[in-house]
Amino acid sequence: MSTAATPVTLSAEQVQQAFDKSTFIAWLGMRVTGIDHDAQTLDVEIPFQNAFERGSGTRQWHGGPLAAVIDTVGDFAVGMLVGRGLPTVNFRVDYLRPAIDTDLRAVARVRRLGKSIGVADVDLFNSQGALVAIGRASYATLPPA
Repeated sequence: MSTAATPVTLSAEQVQQAFDKSTFIAWLGMRVTGIDHDAQTLDVEIPFQNAFERGSGTRQWHGGPLAAVIDTVGDFAVGMLVGRGLPTVNFRVDYLRPAIDTDLRAVARVRRLGKSIGVADVDLFNSQGALVAIGRASYATLPPA
């Protein structure tokens, strides 16, 4: 008889519920469009909102919402494998081209899932499929105290 604990994972519906439960994340309007536990990927769509504009009337995404999306999608890519949202330890974003008048798609891939730290890479695409930003983040995976 095995004493190993069965891993607790989150379904796409559970990740979406977590998004919707957070006032800030709900404001971002993110929608889970794909989840693959075996490939350790999470796919999310984000509709453009005027509140995200870098300058009034430009329809260009401000970097702040892009960073928030990258952090959140990376968090839940790792979190879907451990059954909960996780605290961010560190993250970085590289902005590659302006995102103008477009919805976005974020694709996160877990690069490492360890006992204490998980790492995810996130690619952010515009509606034409061009890569607009990339991010990498680490999250604390230790059980809650």
